Amino acid sequence: MSGAAPTLYTCAGSRGLRATWAAEEAGLEIDLKILPFPPRHLAPEYLETNPLGTVPMLIDGDAQMTESCAIAHYLAVMGGADDLVVAPGKKDYAAYLDYTYHADATITFPQTVYMRFALFEKDKGWAEAGEAYAKWFWKRLVKVERRLEGREYLCADRFTVADICVGYALVLAGRVGLDEGVPDSLKTYRERLTQRPAYKRATDREGEGLAILKR
Repeated sequence: MSGAAPTLYTCAGSRGLRATWAAEEAGLEIDLKILPFPPRHLAPEYLETNPLGTVPMLIDGDAQMTESCAIAHYLAVMGGADDLVVAPGKKDYAAYLDYTYHADATITFPQTVYMRFALFEKDKGWAEAGEAYAKWFWKRLVKVERRLEGREYLCADRFTVADICVGYALVLAGRVGLDEGVPDSLKTYRERLTQRPAYKRATDREGEGLAILKR
């Protein structure tokens, strides 16, 4: 990690919340840059920083990262928060990696398609396709649901970045109208995660940044 605080570009409530949350859990200082959504249209100058126009993006010295779960893991490791990760050779190392990647690739992916077609572009006649992806999302929750039977957290009998990454997908479900198909056990898990002080600090920070943009 460079001498200066890492810079995190994100939109309030986006997948970048995983990174903001991880930084707060790790007690790591970051320079948080809140962009309007969608940044590729409302903050076109951001394309000079990230040609993809996506959020989040982390810049730490020469390091540049655009994947939310990878950024969350990176911030935890670089912040020295060993309790937030599972090291190679330790119990549940494989599960830690699996659920961290599963969070975005398998769970959040259908959510984003649902949001685009059923919410943002429903007037174009694609709402039905979006609703199909809602059902896809609900079916993909079974792996997490079964994993949490008899467990409070996904890996190593403690809260880790895997919980941050999966937990964000459940938070997003509640925000965009996808709670209908979320099992009660996962809603209880989500409630446990979002009561953490670091989660509340992260959402407060992102909210404060958004308020500044609206002035």
